[in-house]
Amino acid sequence: MSTTVTDSGADGGTGLSRRRFAVLAGVGVAAAALPGTAARAAPAVRPAYLGTYTSQPGGGTGIGLAAYRPGSGRLTPTGVLGGVANPSFLALSPDGRTLFAVDERAEGAVTAVRVGRGAPEVLGSRGTGGADPCHLSVHPGGRFLFSANYTGGSVCVHPVGRDGTLGEASDVLQHKGSGPDPERQEGPHAHMVVMDPAGRYVLAVDLGTDTVHTYRLDTGSGRLQERSRAALRPGAGPRHLAFHPSGTQAYIVNELDSTVVVCDYDRRTGALTPGIPQPALPPGTELPERNYPAGVLVSPDGRYLYVSNRGHDSLAVFAVECGGAALRPVSVTPSGGSYPRHIALDPSGTLLFAANQKSGTVTTFRVDRATGRLSSAGAPLKAPIPVCVLPG
Repeated sequence: MSTTVTDSGADGGTGLSRRRFAVLAGVGVAAAALPGTAARAAPAVRPAYLGTYTSQPGGGTGIGLAAYRPGSGRLTPTGVLGGVANPSFLALSPDGRTLFAVDERAEGAVTAVRVGRGAPEVLGSRGTGGADPCHLSVHPGGRFLFSANYTGGSVCVHPVGRDGTLGEASDVLQHKGSGPDPERQEGPHAHMVVMDPAGRYVLAVDLGTDTVHTYRLDTGSGRLQERSRAALRPGAGPRHLAFHPSGTQAYIVNELDSTVVVCDYDRRTGALTPGIPQPALPPGTELPERNYPAGVLVSPDGRYLYVSNRGHDSLAVFAVECGGAALRPVSVTPSGGSYPRHIALDPSGTLLFAANQKSGTVTTFRVDRATGRLSSAGAPLKAPIPVCVLPG
């Protein structure tokens, strides 16, 4: 596999060359104080990675590389890592040393990239046993990589070596069934796969069958055994799921009926019990012809939930109440672009990034930790078909 790191030059005004950014991002240094002055630690520069489609007109040529300062949230481009086809979703290992990307194409694959020190380096790719993987996540201990094959309607497990390299798939499980929407639910479409906060069960969200599957992972063999299934309202089209920090609730965003569902979660058995759906936008909001919710996030303190709305082109904020069991609409903020597909919080939970697919922009928002509300952090970053943003 060919690997190319393209240098974008200075990062749009911060004065960091590609090489300088790699050093700063790799070791997290702060500027040293001048002799005879009080020490003032400058905000550390942190990396960010951008997913795109390389096969679409106007798309990127690989994984986008960027940097941001936690104080301002300003994103600046630093280069592109080539050699990865359609890296539409990205995830970092728990130690931050390995970046994983889906290769969303007919012969689906996942790719591992070494990051953190110097220029990123592609470590290799492995097939996922299905078509068009669109999501992946990493085992809390870093030992396994889980991926969801959208068109293939299956989930895949790969063992991960200590150096971040991927082994051959240890399991591929095929979903079955369909839903009432003939265009989007003609068959199974696995859209997300993630481990629960306790690291005991793996949950797979299937948009095509309106189902969430719960699997138990055998850490010795890397194989999955199904334990239960949760049924969503027919035609809901569940897309993504986010856990409350307590691990007793999970929140599902439904793409096809534009709703959010609070679910009770049994940490002992892995059973998920969906509640009553509520609109992904507050009542009274003027809606476009169709709205397709995409991303869902819970704040680190568990007090707020964030949902991206494609069509309405906004970010909805909900207060999490009753110990996680209820949602109350707080605000709706324009996403600063068109079709916000993916959203992500920085490690501190004080910045929220939104990848606006159709406008080719990534916007940054400051998060008011007291109210949950969002405010713009400045001009957006231009990027080719950004469909995933991953702050380091």
